[in-house]
Amino acid sequence: MTSESVQPVSKPSRRTVVAAVGAAGLAVALTACGSEDDASDSSTEQGAAGGGATSAAGGGAGGTALAKTADIPEGSGKVFGDQKVVVSQPAAGDFKAFSTICTHRDCPMIDLKEDTLSCSCHGSQFSVLDGSVKKGPATEPLAAKQISVSGDSITLA
Repeated sequence: MTSESVQPVSKPSRRTVVAAVGAAGLAVALTACGSEDDASDSSTEQGAAGGGATSAAGGGAGGTALAKTADIPEGSGKVFGDQKVVVSQPAAGDFKAFSTICTHRDCPMIDLKEDTLSCSCHGSQFSVLDGSVKKGPATEPLAAKQISVSGDSITLA
């Protein structure tokens, strides 16, 4: 009999496979982002010029009509569940908008009492006047949303 040396076939480690899959996913994501950015350069530049949580610019083109200014109580706000946004009026004529998705565990929130939006999942509370955390476990404020106020109409950008 001939003695042949059999070498074991080495398999890639789990770490190598995970790294390869992650790199492929990153390449796909970057490619998708790049093509989207190229197609929307003009809208990105326009959006960057109007930064901030609110815009008092006239005639918001294309947004979702939310409410009339009279519908938003001063010192409080109103939740728009379908759009996942709360619009508030901290002072007369000053309107702000924030996401109603809790920054702790992404739970949707609809429970608004006076100026406080509460999360039924874990008890976090937020001010609808400035988006700040009033009570944890959340530590991050609510994300600001773009709105425009034209006359007596409030539109989500």
